[in-house]
Amino acid sequence: MPAGEIQTDAIVRHALESGKKVFVPYLHKPPSPPPGTPRSVMEMVDIRSLSDYDSLKRDSWGIPTIDAGSVQEREHILGNSSKESGKLDMILMPGVAFDKDPQSGSVRRLGHGKGFYDYFLHRYTQGRGSKVQKPAEGPGTDVLLYGLALEEQFLQAETGPYVPVGEHDRLLHGLLVGDGILVESAK
Repeated sequence: MPAGEIQTDAIVRHALESGKKVFVPYLHKPPSPPPGTPRSVMEMVDIRSLSDYDSLKRDSWGIPTIDAGSVQEREHILGNSSKESGKLDMILMPGVAFDKDPQSGSVRRLGHGKGFYDYFLHRYTQGRGSKVQKPAEGPGTDVLLYGLALEEQFLQAETGPYVPVGEHDRLLHGLLVGDGILVESAK
């Protein structure tokens, strides 16, 4: 976690070596955004192979990043290319802090405050015709949402501090903690 996020390199490599289809975030400024669109939005685009992944340059956070010149050739989850993909099975989400709501038993996530994942999930669920649900009532999507955290990022105190949750924040299905613990939301 050199600059604020858990590194997923081993997870991505294992998934690609196992023949899984892997999509990674790509941040961009939309050319003609509708009202209410953030300045930058996140899309999920495919990684074609292990050599494709190894060729990616790392950004200031150390995250392998898709080159803007290759984006249109890649498969997208949302409709920004000629190659639109189907559904995702799981999204692994970074965060600053996580906890489990003592009342609902749901795993909550505090991101970096830009709303990239929440806005992507809103567009993803809308595009799939999913039942619109207030994000604070549950994950509200057929894609599994799991956080990735170091032990220090998982707040376990019964009396707080708690992760603040806004109206657009998505609850998670679970959390994978660096010490090997799997924390699941109540069903």
